[in-house]
Amino acid sequence: MGKILAALLFIVMGFAIAGCGGDTADERKEQAEYRRITADEAQVLMQQTQDYLILDVRSPEEFAQGHIPHAINIPMERFGEAPPKELPDRNQTIFVYCVKGVRSMNVANRLAHMGYKNIVEMGGIQDWHGAIEK
Repeated sequence: MGKILAALLFIVMGFAIAGCGGDTADERKEQAEYRRITADEAQVLMQQTQDYLILDVRSPEEFAQGHIPHAINIPMERFGEAPPKELPDRNQTIFVYCVKGVRSMNVANRLAHMGYKNIVEMGGIQDWHGAIEK
């Protein structure tokens, strides 16, 4: 009896896991896309790319302590449903970073859902080996 119950439980759990794991085609369409790369890869890509923007999504206080040269600061908390006025071109390459990469992933996802096409999430400034501006 115990073996039958265990087998039945195993089968039920298998169906539950299989039912929750698959994305439908419609769900995949709704998933926004952005690229994730390392800070070192971002430095190389910045040398090969023109007309890009660097977006720092940390707080203004964190930004003032040091940021990547030419970065603009729009704190993560300012990102809602509407695209920020500072980012008018949805086709421009936008490199997004924060401290460790958590906020930048969040913002990259939000921007992709807003229709931005060239979002590059590069993690955190803690991994940046280039110049820092204060």
